[in-house]
Amino acid sequence: SPGAHGFDYFFGFKSGFTDYWQHTDGDGQPDLFENDHPVEVTGYMTDLITERSVRFIEQNAQRPFFIDVAYNAAHWPYQLPDTPSKARDNARHLGPFDDATNIRADYVAMLERADQGVGRILETLDTLGLRENTLVIFTNDNGGEWLSRNTPLFHHKGTVWEGGIRVPAVIRWPGRIPAGSVSGQVGITMDLTASILAATGTPVPAEARLEGINLLPVLEGRVPEIERTLFWRVVGQTTVRSGDWKLLFDGARPLLFNLRTDIGERENLIGQRSDVARRLRPLLEAWQEDVDADAKGVASRTTVTR
Repeated sequence: SPGAHGFDYFFGFKSGFTDYWQHTDGDGQPDLFENDHPVEVTGYMTDLITERSVRFIEQNAQRPFFIDVAYNAAHWPYQLPDTPSKARDNARHLGPFDDATNIRADYVAMLERADQGVGRILETLDTLGLRENTLVIFTNDNGGEWLSRNTPLFHHKGTVWEGGIRVPAVIRWPGRIPAGSVSGQVGITMDLTASILAATGTPVPAEARLEGINLLPVLEGRVPEIERTLFWRVVGQTTVRSGDWKLLFDGARPLLFNLRTDIGERENLIGQRSDVARRLRPLLEAWQEDVDADAKGVASRTTVTR
């Protein structure tokens, strides 16, 4: 629960997805909370999140605040705003393998409602005079799935291809980050933690072992872009990106791409640049060993009580 991770207030659901109108989880159980108390509130989930976010900003406008607005849109079930329904009453709304007839339009309508919510939140910041002193970050957790169009990226959520791991990131901080600028800096979600802590001047104890870096000096144009080596894995797929090069294992098959010239990952260069693949593979293997060892250490220190 967010309350166990430092948040002072929470409104939302706790499962991987929720019914937008009934606010129930995949088993049909109630799944809407204010802090840790179950609540019943009428309305479309996207709109409820927007309304509570705007209210929180208004109530805290006179002091520093942090707010994480985590929309579930446009995750399935594909339920339209302004059209109350139950997901289980319409088979084509139940999940990603449904009949695709006209579903794309539903997906777009759901995403547009979230976009309107973002607009209301930004408008609230402007109205309250907070625009110049507020760092706003817009991003999401993974590439689109099923109904999204990830072109020119290949593949979707649940993979380590670019269509699964590369996501939008729009950051607004007037007077600090030049408006309309575009950065080629490679970043990961963990960088946002380090960047926010730096922006707020928050001391970070060494034992925190932050895995991200502060991106703000790069985005502000004060230092050049930083070359990164990053890793990902899902069941059956692993990958390492170092600079422009990306070595990907889809099953046992090794694939090598240069993302600067081939963002769509269509030209496998493993035959021409096996030297790069040989350099990157030990890095990927060492990272996996480190992650697995860390997971075992955590498991050995964890006590589960019922």
